[in-house]
Amino acid sequence: MINNRQKQILRYVSERGRVTAASIISEISRKVDRVSKPTVLRDLNALLTAGHIVRKGAGQSVYYELKTDNILSRFIDVDAYFQISPEERKIKKNFNWDIFVQFDGVFTEDERIELEKLNNVYLEKRSKLSTLAFQKEIERLTIELSWKSSELEGNTYTLIDTEILIKESREAPGHNSHEAIMILNHKRALDYIFSRSEKFSNVGLADTRGLHAILVKDLDISDDFRDILVRIVGTEYQPLDNSFQIKEALEKALGVINNISLTPAKALLAILLLSYVQPFVDGNKRTSRLLATALLIAHNWCPISWRSVDPAEYKKAMILFYEQNSLRYFKELFIKQFIFAVKNYF
Repeated sequence: MINNRQKQILRYVSERGRVTAASIISEISRKVDRVSKPTVLRDLNALLTAGHIVRKGAGQSVYYELKTDNILSRFIDVDAYFQISPEERKIKKNFNWDIFVQFDGVFTEDERIELEKLNNVYLEKRSKLSTLAFQKEIERLTIELSWKSSELEGNTYTLIDTEILIKESREAPGHNSHEAIMILNHKRALDYIFSRSEKFSNVGLADTRGLHAILVKDLDISDDFRDILVRIVGTEYQPLDNSFQIKEALEKALGVINNISLTPAKALLAILLLSYVQPFVDGNKRTSRLLATALLIAHNWCPISWRSVDPAEYKKAMILFYEQNSLRYFKELFIKQFIFAVKNYF
């Protein structure tokens, strides 16, 4: 995770293009109270190790630049980026077919080690639960993921409304019935995943379409792959509009997911790539989150609920991937939510 000092360093390097260690130390000391030279140098080394910057030159001529060869993880100043209107941002407007060959090292080695340590905590906690206690935690996760995933799609049910709906089958007054259906469809999809977890060790077109069909049942949404153009709110990115290309892109995306060995990388890419391809007329992001959940469960990793994520930040992270093919910010959110899940469930 990038701390605030490191973000300041990256912003400075991004603005100046080529900077010395001395100028970085001077800049950060000016902006951050009581920061020492060794601290800034440690931050620089951390950014070098994580692959955000590169060091060039020798002796007195050493300088630092942003690392630009990996578009997936390069630094983008999120606040500055979204101060520019969608129409004025310089973006990758059309679908990028090259994206499928760029997913080496989604997580750094340090991130991988930390995620595996966290998952071992989850496995130890889970091993101590009785069958009844485990089922209670599954129920809690189901309620909270059904609520949050629906909220990310504009559903106005509260978490308490959602609990009552799922546990007592009582709809909240003053809400459109489609909101209740959306939440209950999430619950049905999660029940399906938990009862057939081994089915998702590898995922294919049928698995993806099957999850989508459960999530959009009775919502007047086609459960087939789309053959029309769709637009995405808040961005000028334009997904594919040819049904043959859409199916081909989804097959490539699932191939990438299945070929990656690290389970959190599978889950993260399931969310990003399905959302990027937009294979369905509607329900794409819901399907992507549930497919990610299925992958985590199938490979014995802690599922995440996204309960504490800020919807605005989630949407910004998605748009950065659409427009710049950068997953760095979304990865930050994913790691935070994984930490939250390990601490708060089971």
